[in-house]
Amino acid sequence: MLDYKLKIGLVPERRWLADAATRKGIFAPKHAEENKKMAVSYIKENFTDEKTEFVDVDFLNDEGLLHDPNDCIKVKEEFQRQGVDALFFVNCNFGSEEAVGQLAKMMGLPVLLWGPQDTVFEKDGTRYTDCQCGLFAISKQLKRLSVPFSYIENCRIEEDTFKAGLNQFLSVACMVKNFKKLRLTMVGTRLNPFKSVMSNELELTEKFGINLSNVNMTIMTQKLNRLYDEKQEELKKDVEKLKEQYDVSGLDDDTLKRMLTFVYAYIEVFEENSADVLASECWTCMPQAFNANPCLAMSILYDMGYIVACESDIHGAISQALLMCASRGEYAPLFGEFTVRHPENKNAELLWHCGPFPYSMKKEGVKACLWNTKPSFRVKDGNYTIARFQGERGNYTLLGGNFHTTDGPHTFGTHMWAEFNDLSKIERKIIEGPYIHHMSEVYGSYAETLSEFCKFIPNLTFDDINS
Repeated sequence: MLDYKLKIGLVPERRWLADAATRKGIFAPKHAEENKKMAVSYIKENFTDEKTEFVDVDFLNDEGLLHDPNDCIKVKEEFQRQGVDALFFVNCNFGSEEAVGQLAKMMGLPVLLWGPQDTVFEKDGTRYTDCQCGLFAISKQLKRLSVPFSYIENCRIEEDTFKAGLNQFLSVACMVKNFKKLRLTMVGTRLNPFKSVMSNELELTEKFGINLSNVNMTIMTQKLNRLYDEKQEELKKDVEKLKEQYDVSGLDDDTLKRMLTFVYAYIEVFEENSADVLASECWTCMPQAFNANPCLAMSILYDMGYIVACESDIHGAISQALLMCASRGEYAPLFGEFTVRHPENKNAELLWHCGPFPYSMKKEGVKACLWNTKPSFRVKDGNYTIARFQGERGNYTLLGGNFHTTDGPHTFGTHMWAEFNDLSKIERKIIEGPYIHHMSEVYGSYAETLSEFCKFIPNLTFDDINS
């Protein structure tokens, strides 16, 4: 499964000085140390949680500051021992562009750069740190070394700018961590009628290191039949819970049990293949193999933290994983495809699928039902992010942008009405570009996060859906 926990290497650093022991005034180490103590304590107190841990460099010297490039090896070894996922350089005065560049290059991890805004100006004109000036120099060294990085503009640490920037980087680091080790399992084969979901497994492995495996339908059918027999007591309880959430009129308990058996079967596939995400065959095979559809199970599994993309859509499964990581597991993603234009609003579109949306995203007050055995409800209103990872002719892009929901006609299936800035432009982009109509959505605004993520992934380019 996807892992949302992060360990961030927190690297406060200062300018290297030959006269550090006697230096007074500008760049005197004691002022950098004051910045370090302020920043490290604030970051740990305000951003440490059950998913986020910070590892500093207090082991390095009495100051707990990196300044000597020769110490980069020590920091690298300790951070690798600790299993650090990303680096956050805090520029505590002008800084050490050489040390920052060396360590960032050695580690090969996502990098965040920031320095506190200078606020002290003595009556005689003396300044002590010049943090912003050093940021310009450090950023150029990172560029020269081809080290991608994110940046929080020079500001006071208590400002919203800092909070937003660090939270965005944590999302990016989570996306990078999971994407670079992604294990994707395909259940069944690609739906034959759907040429649109074709993908290149070899390229996904060669370009991104994605590990792909397969479970054929014979094995899946055997698994479903066995679990249906073994899990009768659990399935009986599951049916009762289901009836509390959905109107199941017209469906007998045996049919509901069969639909719910997919939950246990997919979890076994996850465990047996150490999979992070699944892409699965569905309506062209499952009813024939097991006399039930898996759509309800997919909906349930999303709320359990498992991603099962329907209709054999491997690129869709990757898109879902990226959005799940962008929210660090806070919100389960939707898999709503462009389906119908709004009959009255020229910039609104029906984002719909036949049932796999997570129940947790249901609009309050809306009654959910099983329509043709598939979940049917409208999702809650608000601001969302839309995304699609796609490859075509060896080029890979990540389409992304933000939108908000709007009112529209009632329909069946899991759905929302999405309003964009210019739907006509988006329609043409999907028609003429590499993207298919399958899209991923998650609650919240993460378009900038998707753009930042692409900085750290070679061979992947961000494509603003509204551009």
